[in-house]
Amino acid sequence: MQVTETLNEGLKRGYTMLLSAKELEEKVIEKLKEAQPEVEMKGFRKGKVPLPLLKKQFGSRVMGEAMQEAVDGAMSQHFEDSGERPAGEPAVKMTNEAWKEGDDVEVEMSYEALPEIPEVDLKSIKLERLVAKADDKAVDEALNNLAESSQDFKDRKKGTKAKDGDQVVMDFVDRVDGEPFEGGSAEDYPLVLGSNSFIPGFEEQLVGVKVDEEKIASVTFPEEYQAEHLAGKDAEFTCTIKAVKAPAAAEINDELAQKFGADDLDALRAQIKDRLEQEYAGAARAVLKRKLLDALDEMVSFELPPSMVEAEAKQIAHQLWHDENPDVQGHDHPEIESTEEHEKLAGRRVRLGLLLAELGRKAEVEVSDAEMTQAVMEQARQYPGQEREFFEFVQSNANMRQQIQAPIFEEKVVDYVVELAKVTEKDVSKADLEKAVEALEEE
Repeated sequence: MQVTETLNEGLKRGYTMLLSAKELEEKVIEKLKEAQPEVEMKGFRKGKVPLPLLKKQFGSRVMGEAMQEAVDGAMSQHFEDSGERPAGEPAVKMTNEAWKEGDDVEVEMSYEALPEIPEVDLKSIKLERLVAKADDKAVDEALNNLAESSQDFKDRKKGTKAKDGDQVVMDFVDRVDGEPFEGGSAEDYPLVLGSNSFIPGFEEQLVGVKVDEEKIASVTFPEEYQAEHLAGKDAEFTCTIKAVKAPAAAEINDELAQKFGADDLDALRAQIKDRLEQEYAGAARAVLKRKLLDALDEMVSFELPPSMVEAEAKQIAHQLWHDENPDVQGHDHPEIESTEEHEKLAGRRVRLGLLLAELGRKAEVEVSDAEMTQAVMEQARQYPGQEREFFEFVQSNANMRQQIQAPIFEEKVVDYVVELAKVTEKDVSKADLEKAVEALEEE
């Protein structure tokens, strides 16, 4: 196949590929000969069907396959000879749309080439890793939070009115149109006022009730209520109050520790200390990674594929718009135009993405099957009861696999670069570490 360059501007490339009618005919005959030994046709023994008859019967289908194979082969050969890699899927189209058998095949191919990535002296990079330790104050604070999250409720003095946040224990009967209905009653039902766990408007009416009081609460079931026969209907709950209890944080002792799987309080404190320091290490890594990316960004400069920058800028603009409009869940909204600021950020992301990809390629960084499986399992946990379907979806969806693999690959490349860089450690307080993380969010 004859390949002729038509465009070479920056990273943009264009070529015409000409497959002569003779070459195409030869490829068709070659494919028919390959298939001939296995073909059976009425009136002929297996493998003895004449080529002219095979061509008449299967020529059109084989010709399409031959065309595709010729174009694919020419593209592969071009990239092998030129050493170029396309930034995206090349655009390929047949230009002589009125083609008929016996005509040459004319094809246009265009793409943006990935740029040449300059060498980077990774050993010259200087980084500082922040190291924070969990002190007794931080552990005590975490323990208090655990105690509050494990709060119990203790009886208030008889005659005390229930407040928001109190637990009310009651028997109730619900009536619609004056009649009780199945599932509309309960005994010794505990309800925390203000928890919004009951029908809207119900809990507020119980604020101020006392033990042994009977309270009738009038409500309207929501229009979207799961029980269709109750949706939108007015109802009355006759409630008999049996207890009013005040929230009380759990005591910080061995019993609390055992609730969280520790042998005793000292073991729980040790677990909390380890967890906090893991959190601190994660935050410190985020700071270190940002500083590394900043350093790499200053060290390299190269031409970027315009389509990649444009796509990234649109993605940034779209995501920021949704961040500012959290009530809009879908994509039924006006097109979001990217700004110069979005394009600048997109340029940085694309540049660093290409650089990290090249560093990883040269260092032969790979994501193992075990790492991919672990990542898929972690994401599958977000869909309880549908884990198998999620696994099958990932298995059959190359784009989804790439989305899962990309951040793992990036983190492994970051680890590789950090190992080569000159890294010093600096002890800091939790407050200083938090300030460093906040500074990342402000940039």
